Amino acid sequence: MRFGALGRTALIGLVATLVITGCSSSDSKTGGASNANGLEKTDLLIGEYPGADAAPLFIAIEKGFFKEQGLNVKTEAIQAPQAVLPKLANGSMDVVLGSYATILSIQSQGLEKFKYIADSYQGAAGAFGVMVSKNSPIKSVGDLKGKKIGVNALVGLGVLTMNPHLKIAGLDPTKDVKYVVVPSTDWLKSLKSGAVDAVWMTDPYVSQAKNQDGATMLLDTMSGPTDSLPITGWAATEKWIGKNPKTMAAFQRAMAKAQNVAATDRSAVTKILPTFTQIPAATAATINLGNYPTSLNAQRIQRVADLMAEYGFIKNKIDVSSMIVTSQG
Repeated sequence: MRFGALGRTALIGLVATLVITGCSSSDSKTGGASNANGLEKTDLLIGEYPGADAAPLFIAIEKGFFKEQGLNVKTEAIQAPQAVLPKLANGSMDVVLGSYATILSIQSQGLEKFKYIADSYQGAAGAFGVMVSKNSPIKSVGDLKGKKIGVNALVGLGVLTMNPHLKIAGLDPTKDVKYVVVPSTDWLKSLKSGAVDAVWMTDPYVSQAKNQDGATMLLDTMSGPTDSLPITGWAATEKWIGKNPKTMAAFQRAMAKAQNVAATDRSAVTKILPTFTQIPAATAATINLGNYPTSLNAQRIQRVADLMAEYGFIKNKIDVSSMIVTSQG
């Protein structure tokens, strides 16, 4: 998952485990949107990950929710918010989808001042976990002592969500296991070949490992102390929000409608996924999806910041409530 320092490469989570399939998309086929609502700007470029996290964005485009608000939205698939910080700083990109851990890491390092303006994706059972091969002798979390665990990044969602479970099992995450970087494209091969003893994966890789190789999930990393952990949200710079408050509110209104669709209609999500990712329609229909929260809740996101501080992902604690900009109606 999902988790920069914590860059998107560090936080695949969710989620951005897929190969980028295109550069842009737009909800307008006839040109610029009208400015009947007195918006500061009507043409927006949105940075997104080509995974389930971004489904509400593309639902909003498909259903014309942005157009209703007077917005003409184009999208750009990205690997990590860090890679597009210059664009966000100069205003050529307006809003970005980022893992909460990534944005918090950027904030902690003082690289940019961000605000969260909408929630996107939250962990759910079965979609993120530690997988072991079919005949693995590893039967419990405690059995991971002295073992190699493949993760997308050493400072990422996998490590962040595994550490609390290792601690509960009596293991020291810094001494008792060895995390090894394994790119998402090599997750299945590394597990099957025995190059590592276990691999932290996200769906659709979880489902593929089970169905193709008979692998089993040793640990659901969205359970217990990390149950329903927030994964990604929409962020904009303080500078951009200050210059474009009406535009931001219009974006929030459109996304709120789309988020509600994603939260209540799985078929809308599975239908849209193959249009902007490499997930085939048949796979989209069966994979384990996370949840789509319909409100931006500081207390919920604070859990991520607290975990990051506890395990040394950030040096100082962050008050997430200071980074939240709620819907403007």
